[in-house]
Amino acid sequence: MDGIRTRQALGLSIATALALGLTACGGSGSGGAAADGVVTISVNGMPAATQTVDRKNFEDDVKAFEASHPKIKIDAREGQMDPTTFAAKLAGGQLEDVFYVYFTDPAGLIQRRQAKDISAEIKDFPALADIRPALQDVFRDSGGKIYGVPEGNYSLGLVYNRALFTKAGLDPDKPPTTWEEVRTAAGKITALGDGVTGYADYSKNNQGGWHLTSWIYSMGGDVATQQNGGWKAAFNSDAGRKALQMLHDMRWTDQSMGTRQLLEIPDVQKMMGSDKLGMYMAGPDNIPTIVKQFERKYDDYGLAALPGSATLGGGDGFMFNPKISSEKVRAGLTWLQWKYLNPDREEEITKKSVGGSIPIGLPQPNLWSGASAAKVDAVHKQYANVPVQNFKPFTDRSDSVKVKVEPPNAQQIYTVLDAVMQAVLTEKDADLGQLLSGAEGKVNTILATVK
Repeated sequence: MDGIRTRQALGLSIATALALGLTACGGSGSGGAAADGVVTISVNGMPAATQTVDRKNFEDDVKAFEASHPKIKIDAREGQMDPTTFAAKLAGGQLEDVFYVYFTDPAGLIQRRQAKDISAEIKDFPALADIRPALQDVFRDSGGKIYGVPEGNYSLGLVYNRALFTKAGLDPDKPPTTWEEVRTAAGKITALGDGVTGYADYSKNNQGGWHLTSWIYSMGGDVATQQNGGWKAAFNSDAGRKALQMLHDMRWTDQSMGTRQLLEIPDVQKMMGSDKLGMYMAGPDNIPTIVKQFERKYDDYGLAALPGSATLGGGDGFMFNPKISSEKVRAGLTWLQWKYLNPDREEEITKKSVGGSIPIGLPQPNLWSGASAAKVDAVHKQYANVPVQNFKPFTDRSDSVKVKVEPPNAQQIYTVLDAVMQAVLTEKDADLGQLLSGAEGKVNTILATVK
């Protein structure tokens, strides 16, 4: 969804605001090195000229990279992967050699053979083996072949107000780990009175459908699954009913979600920023937004992993033009590793943020496992300007909560699921089964158009 991509950009800007941009434009070709042995690769993702700081930082990085890798030249272009023009650019030879994608893009590109298999080349980059397997899997096909690498990620958890937890007799260092515990905690926080709401959620402008998807994931279900070469709605299930029942009970039985509904992101962030909300579903990037916009302190907030077995997440990364040579793939991987996937440069990059407004120590993006993770975590701990212990409930469970990406045609599906979310939160006697079955038919019509 456009809103999701905006939120991804906000979250990922914490890690990439230091450098995103390149230099000139040029043609893309399938060939390898020129007569002088220099390989030129085109990449997109260059910030607009109006993003002066990001662009300068990236241009500085390009100069440093080319100085240390004289046989590789970077040809940069603004923009990202646009699904509406991608096929035409590929057919017309205008697609960049290395192109930026969101996590929702790779599966379709791989299925349509619109991306390069880089399995052979990536073996020559052993440092990339420490990328978290769940994130690398986004760029794999069913046979295990690799078509790209991640650059950033996010997942939804529970943002909570530590002061309200304490006032309600709850331990802010031990937030809920199950939805029943969320329900109990929300009731205690609401009981504080003075207009305080225990738990809030979105239900407008596709944001309700987005969050309902994460609710269903957390209950062990899916919103859509592949069947017989196509896609079918999957939320008219036990998981879907459990999600709606929990929302209904918190809203109407406990009254811990308040009477004001049809909320959006700014509404809920304002509630949290004014000490009128105990918890809501969100990613780590929401905390800097609240702190900055409402002049709060990072100490005021905590972050827990989403209860249940899974959560909705996303991120971004890079894939490769299917027509390019192996030499260009290797050059592209060299650039991506140096620029985005280089734990050895983490301290250099992080130092640039010290004393600035960029928070250091948030739990995402979280790309690494093994020795690389230890190296990056040590740097973030050394230079942290936020209370990393407040995010421990999130990081401690990050490996046990599966991160699942959006369904295909997510925006259209979220429009349908918005209505389901709205009905549950505004109609006390809403028929939950009827809501799910009615939405199922509409979503199956949407999924029938997936190619």
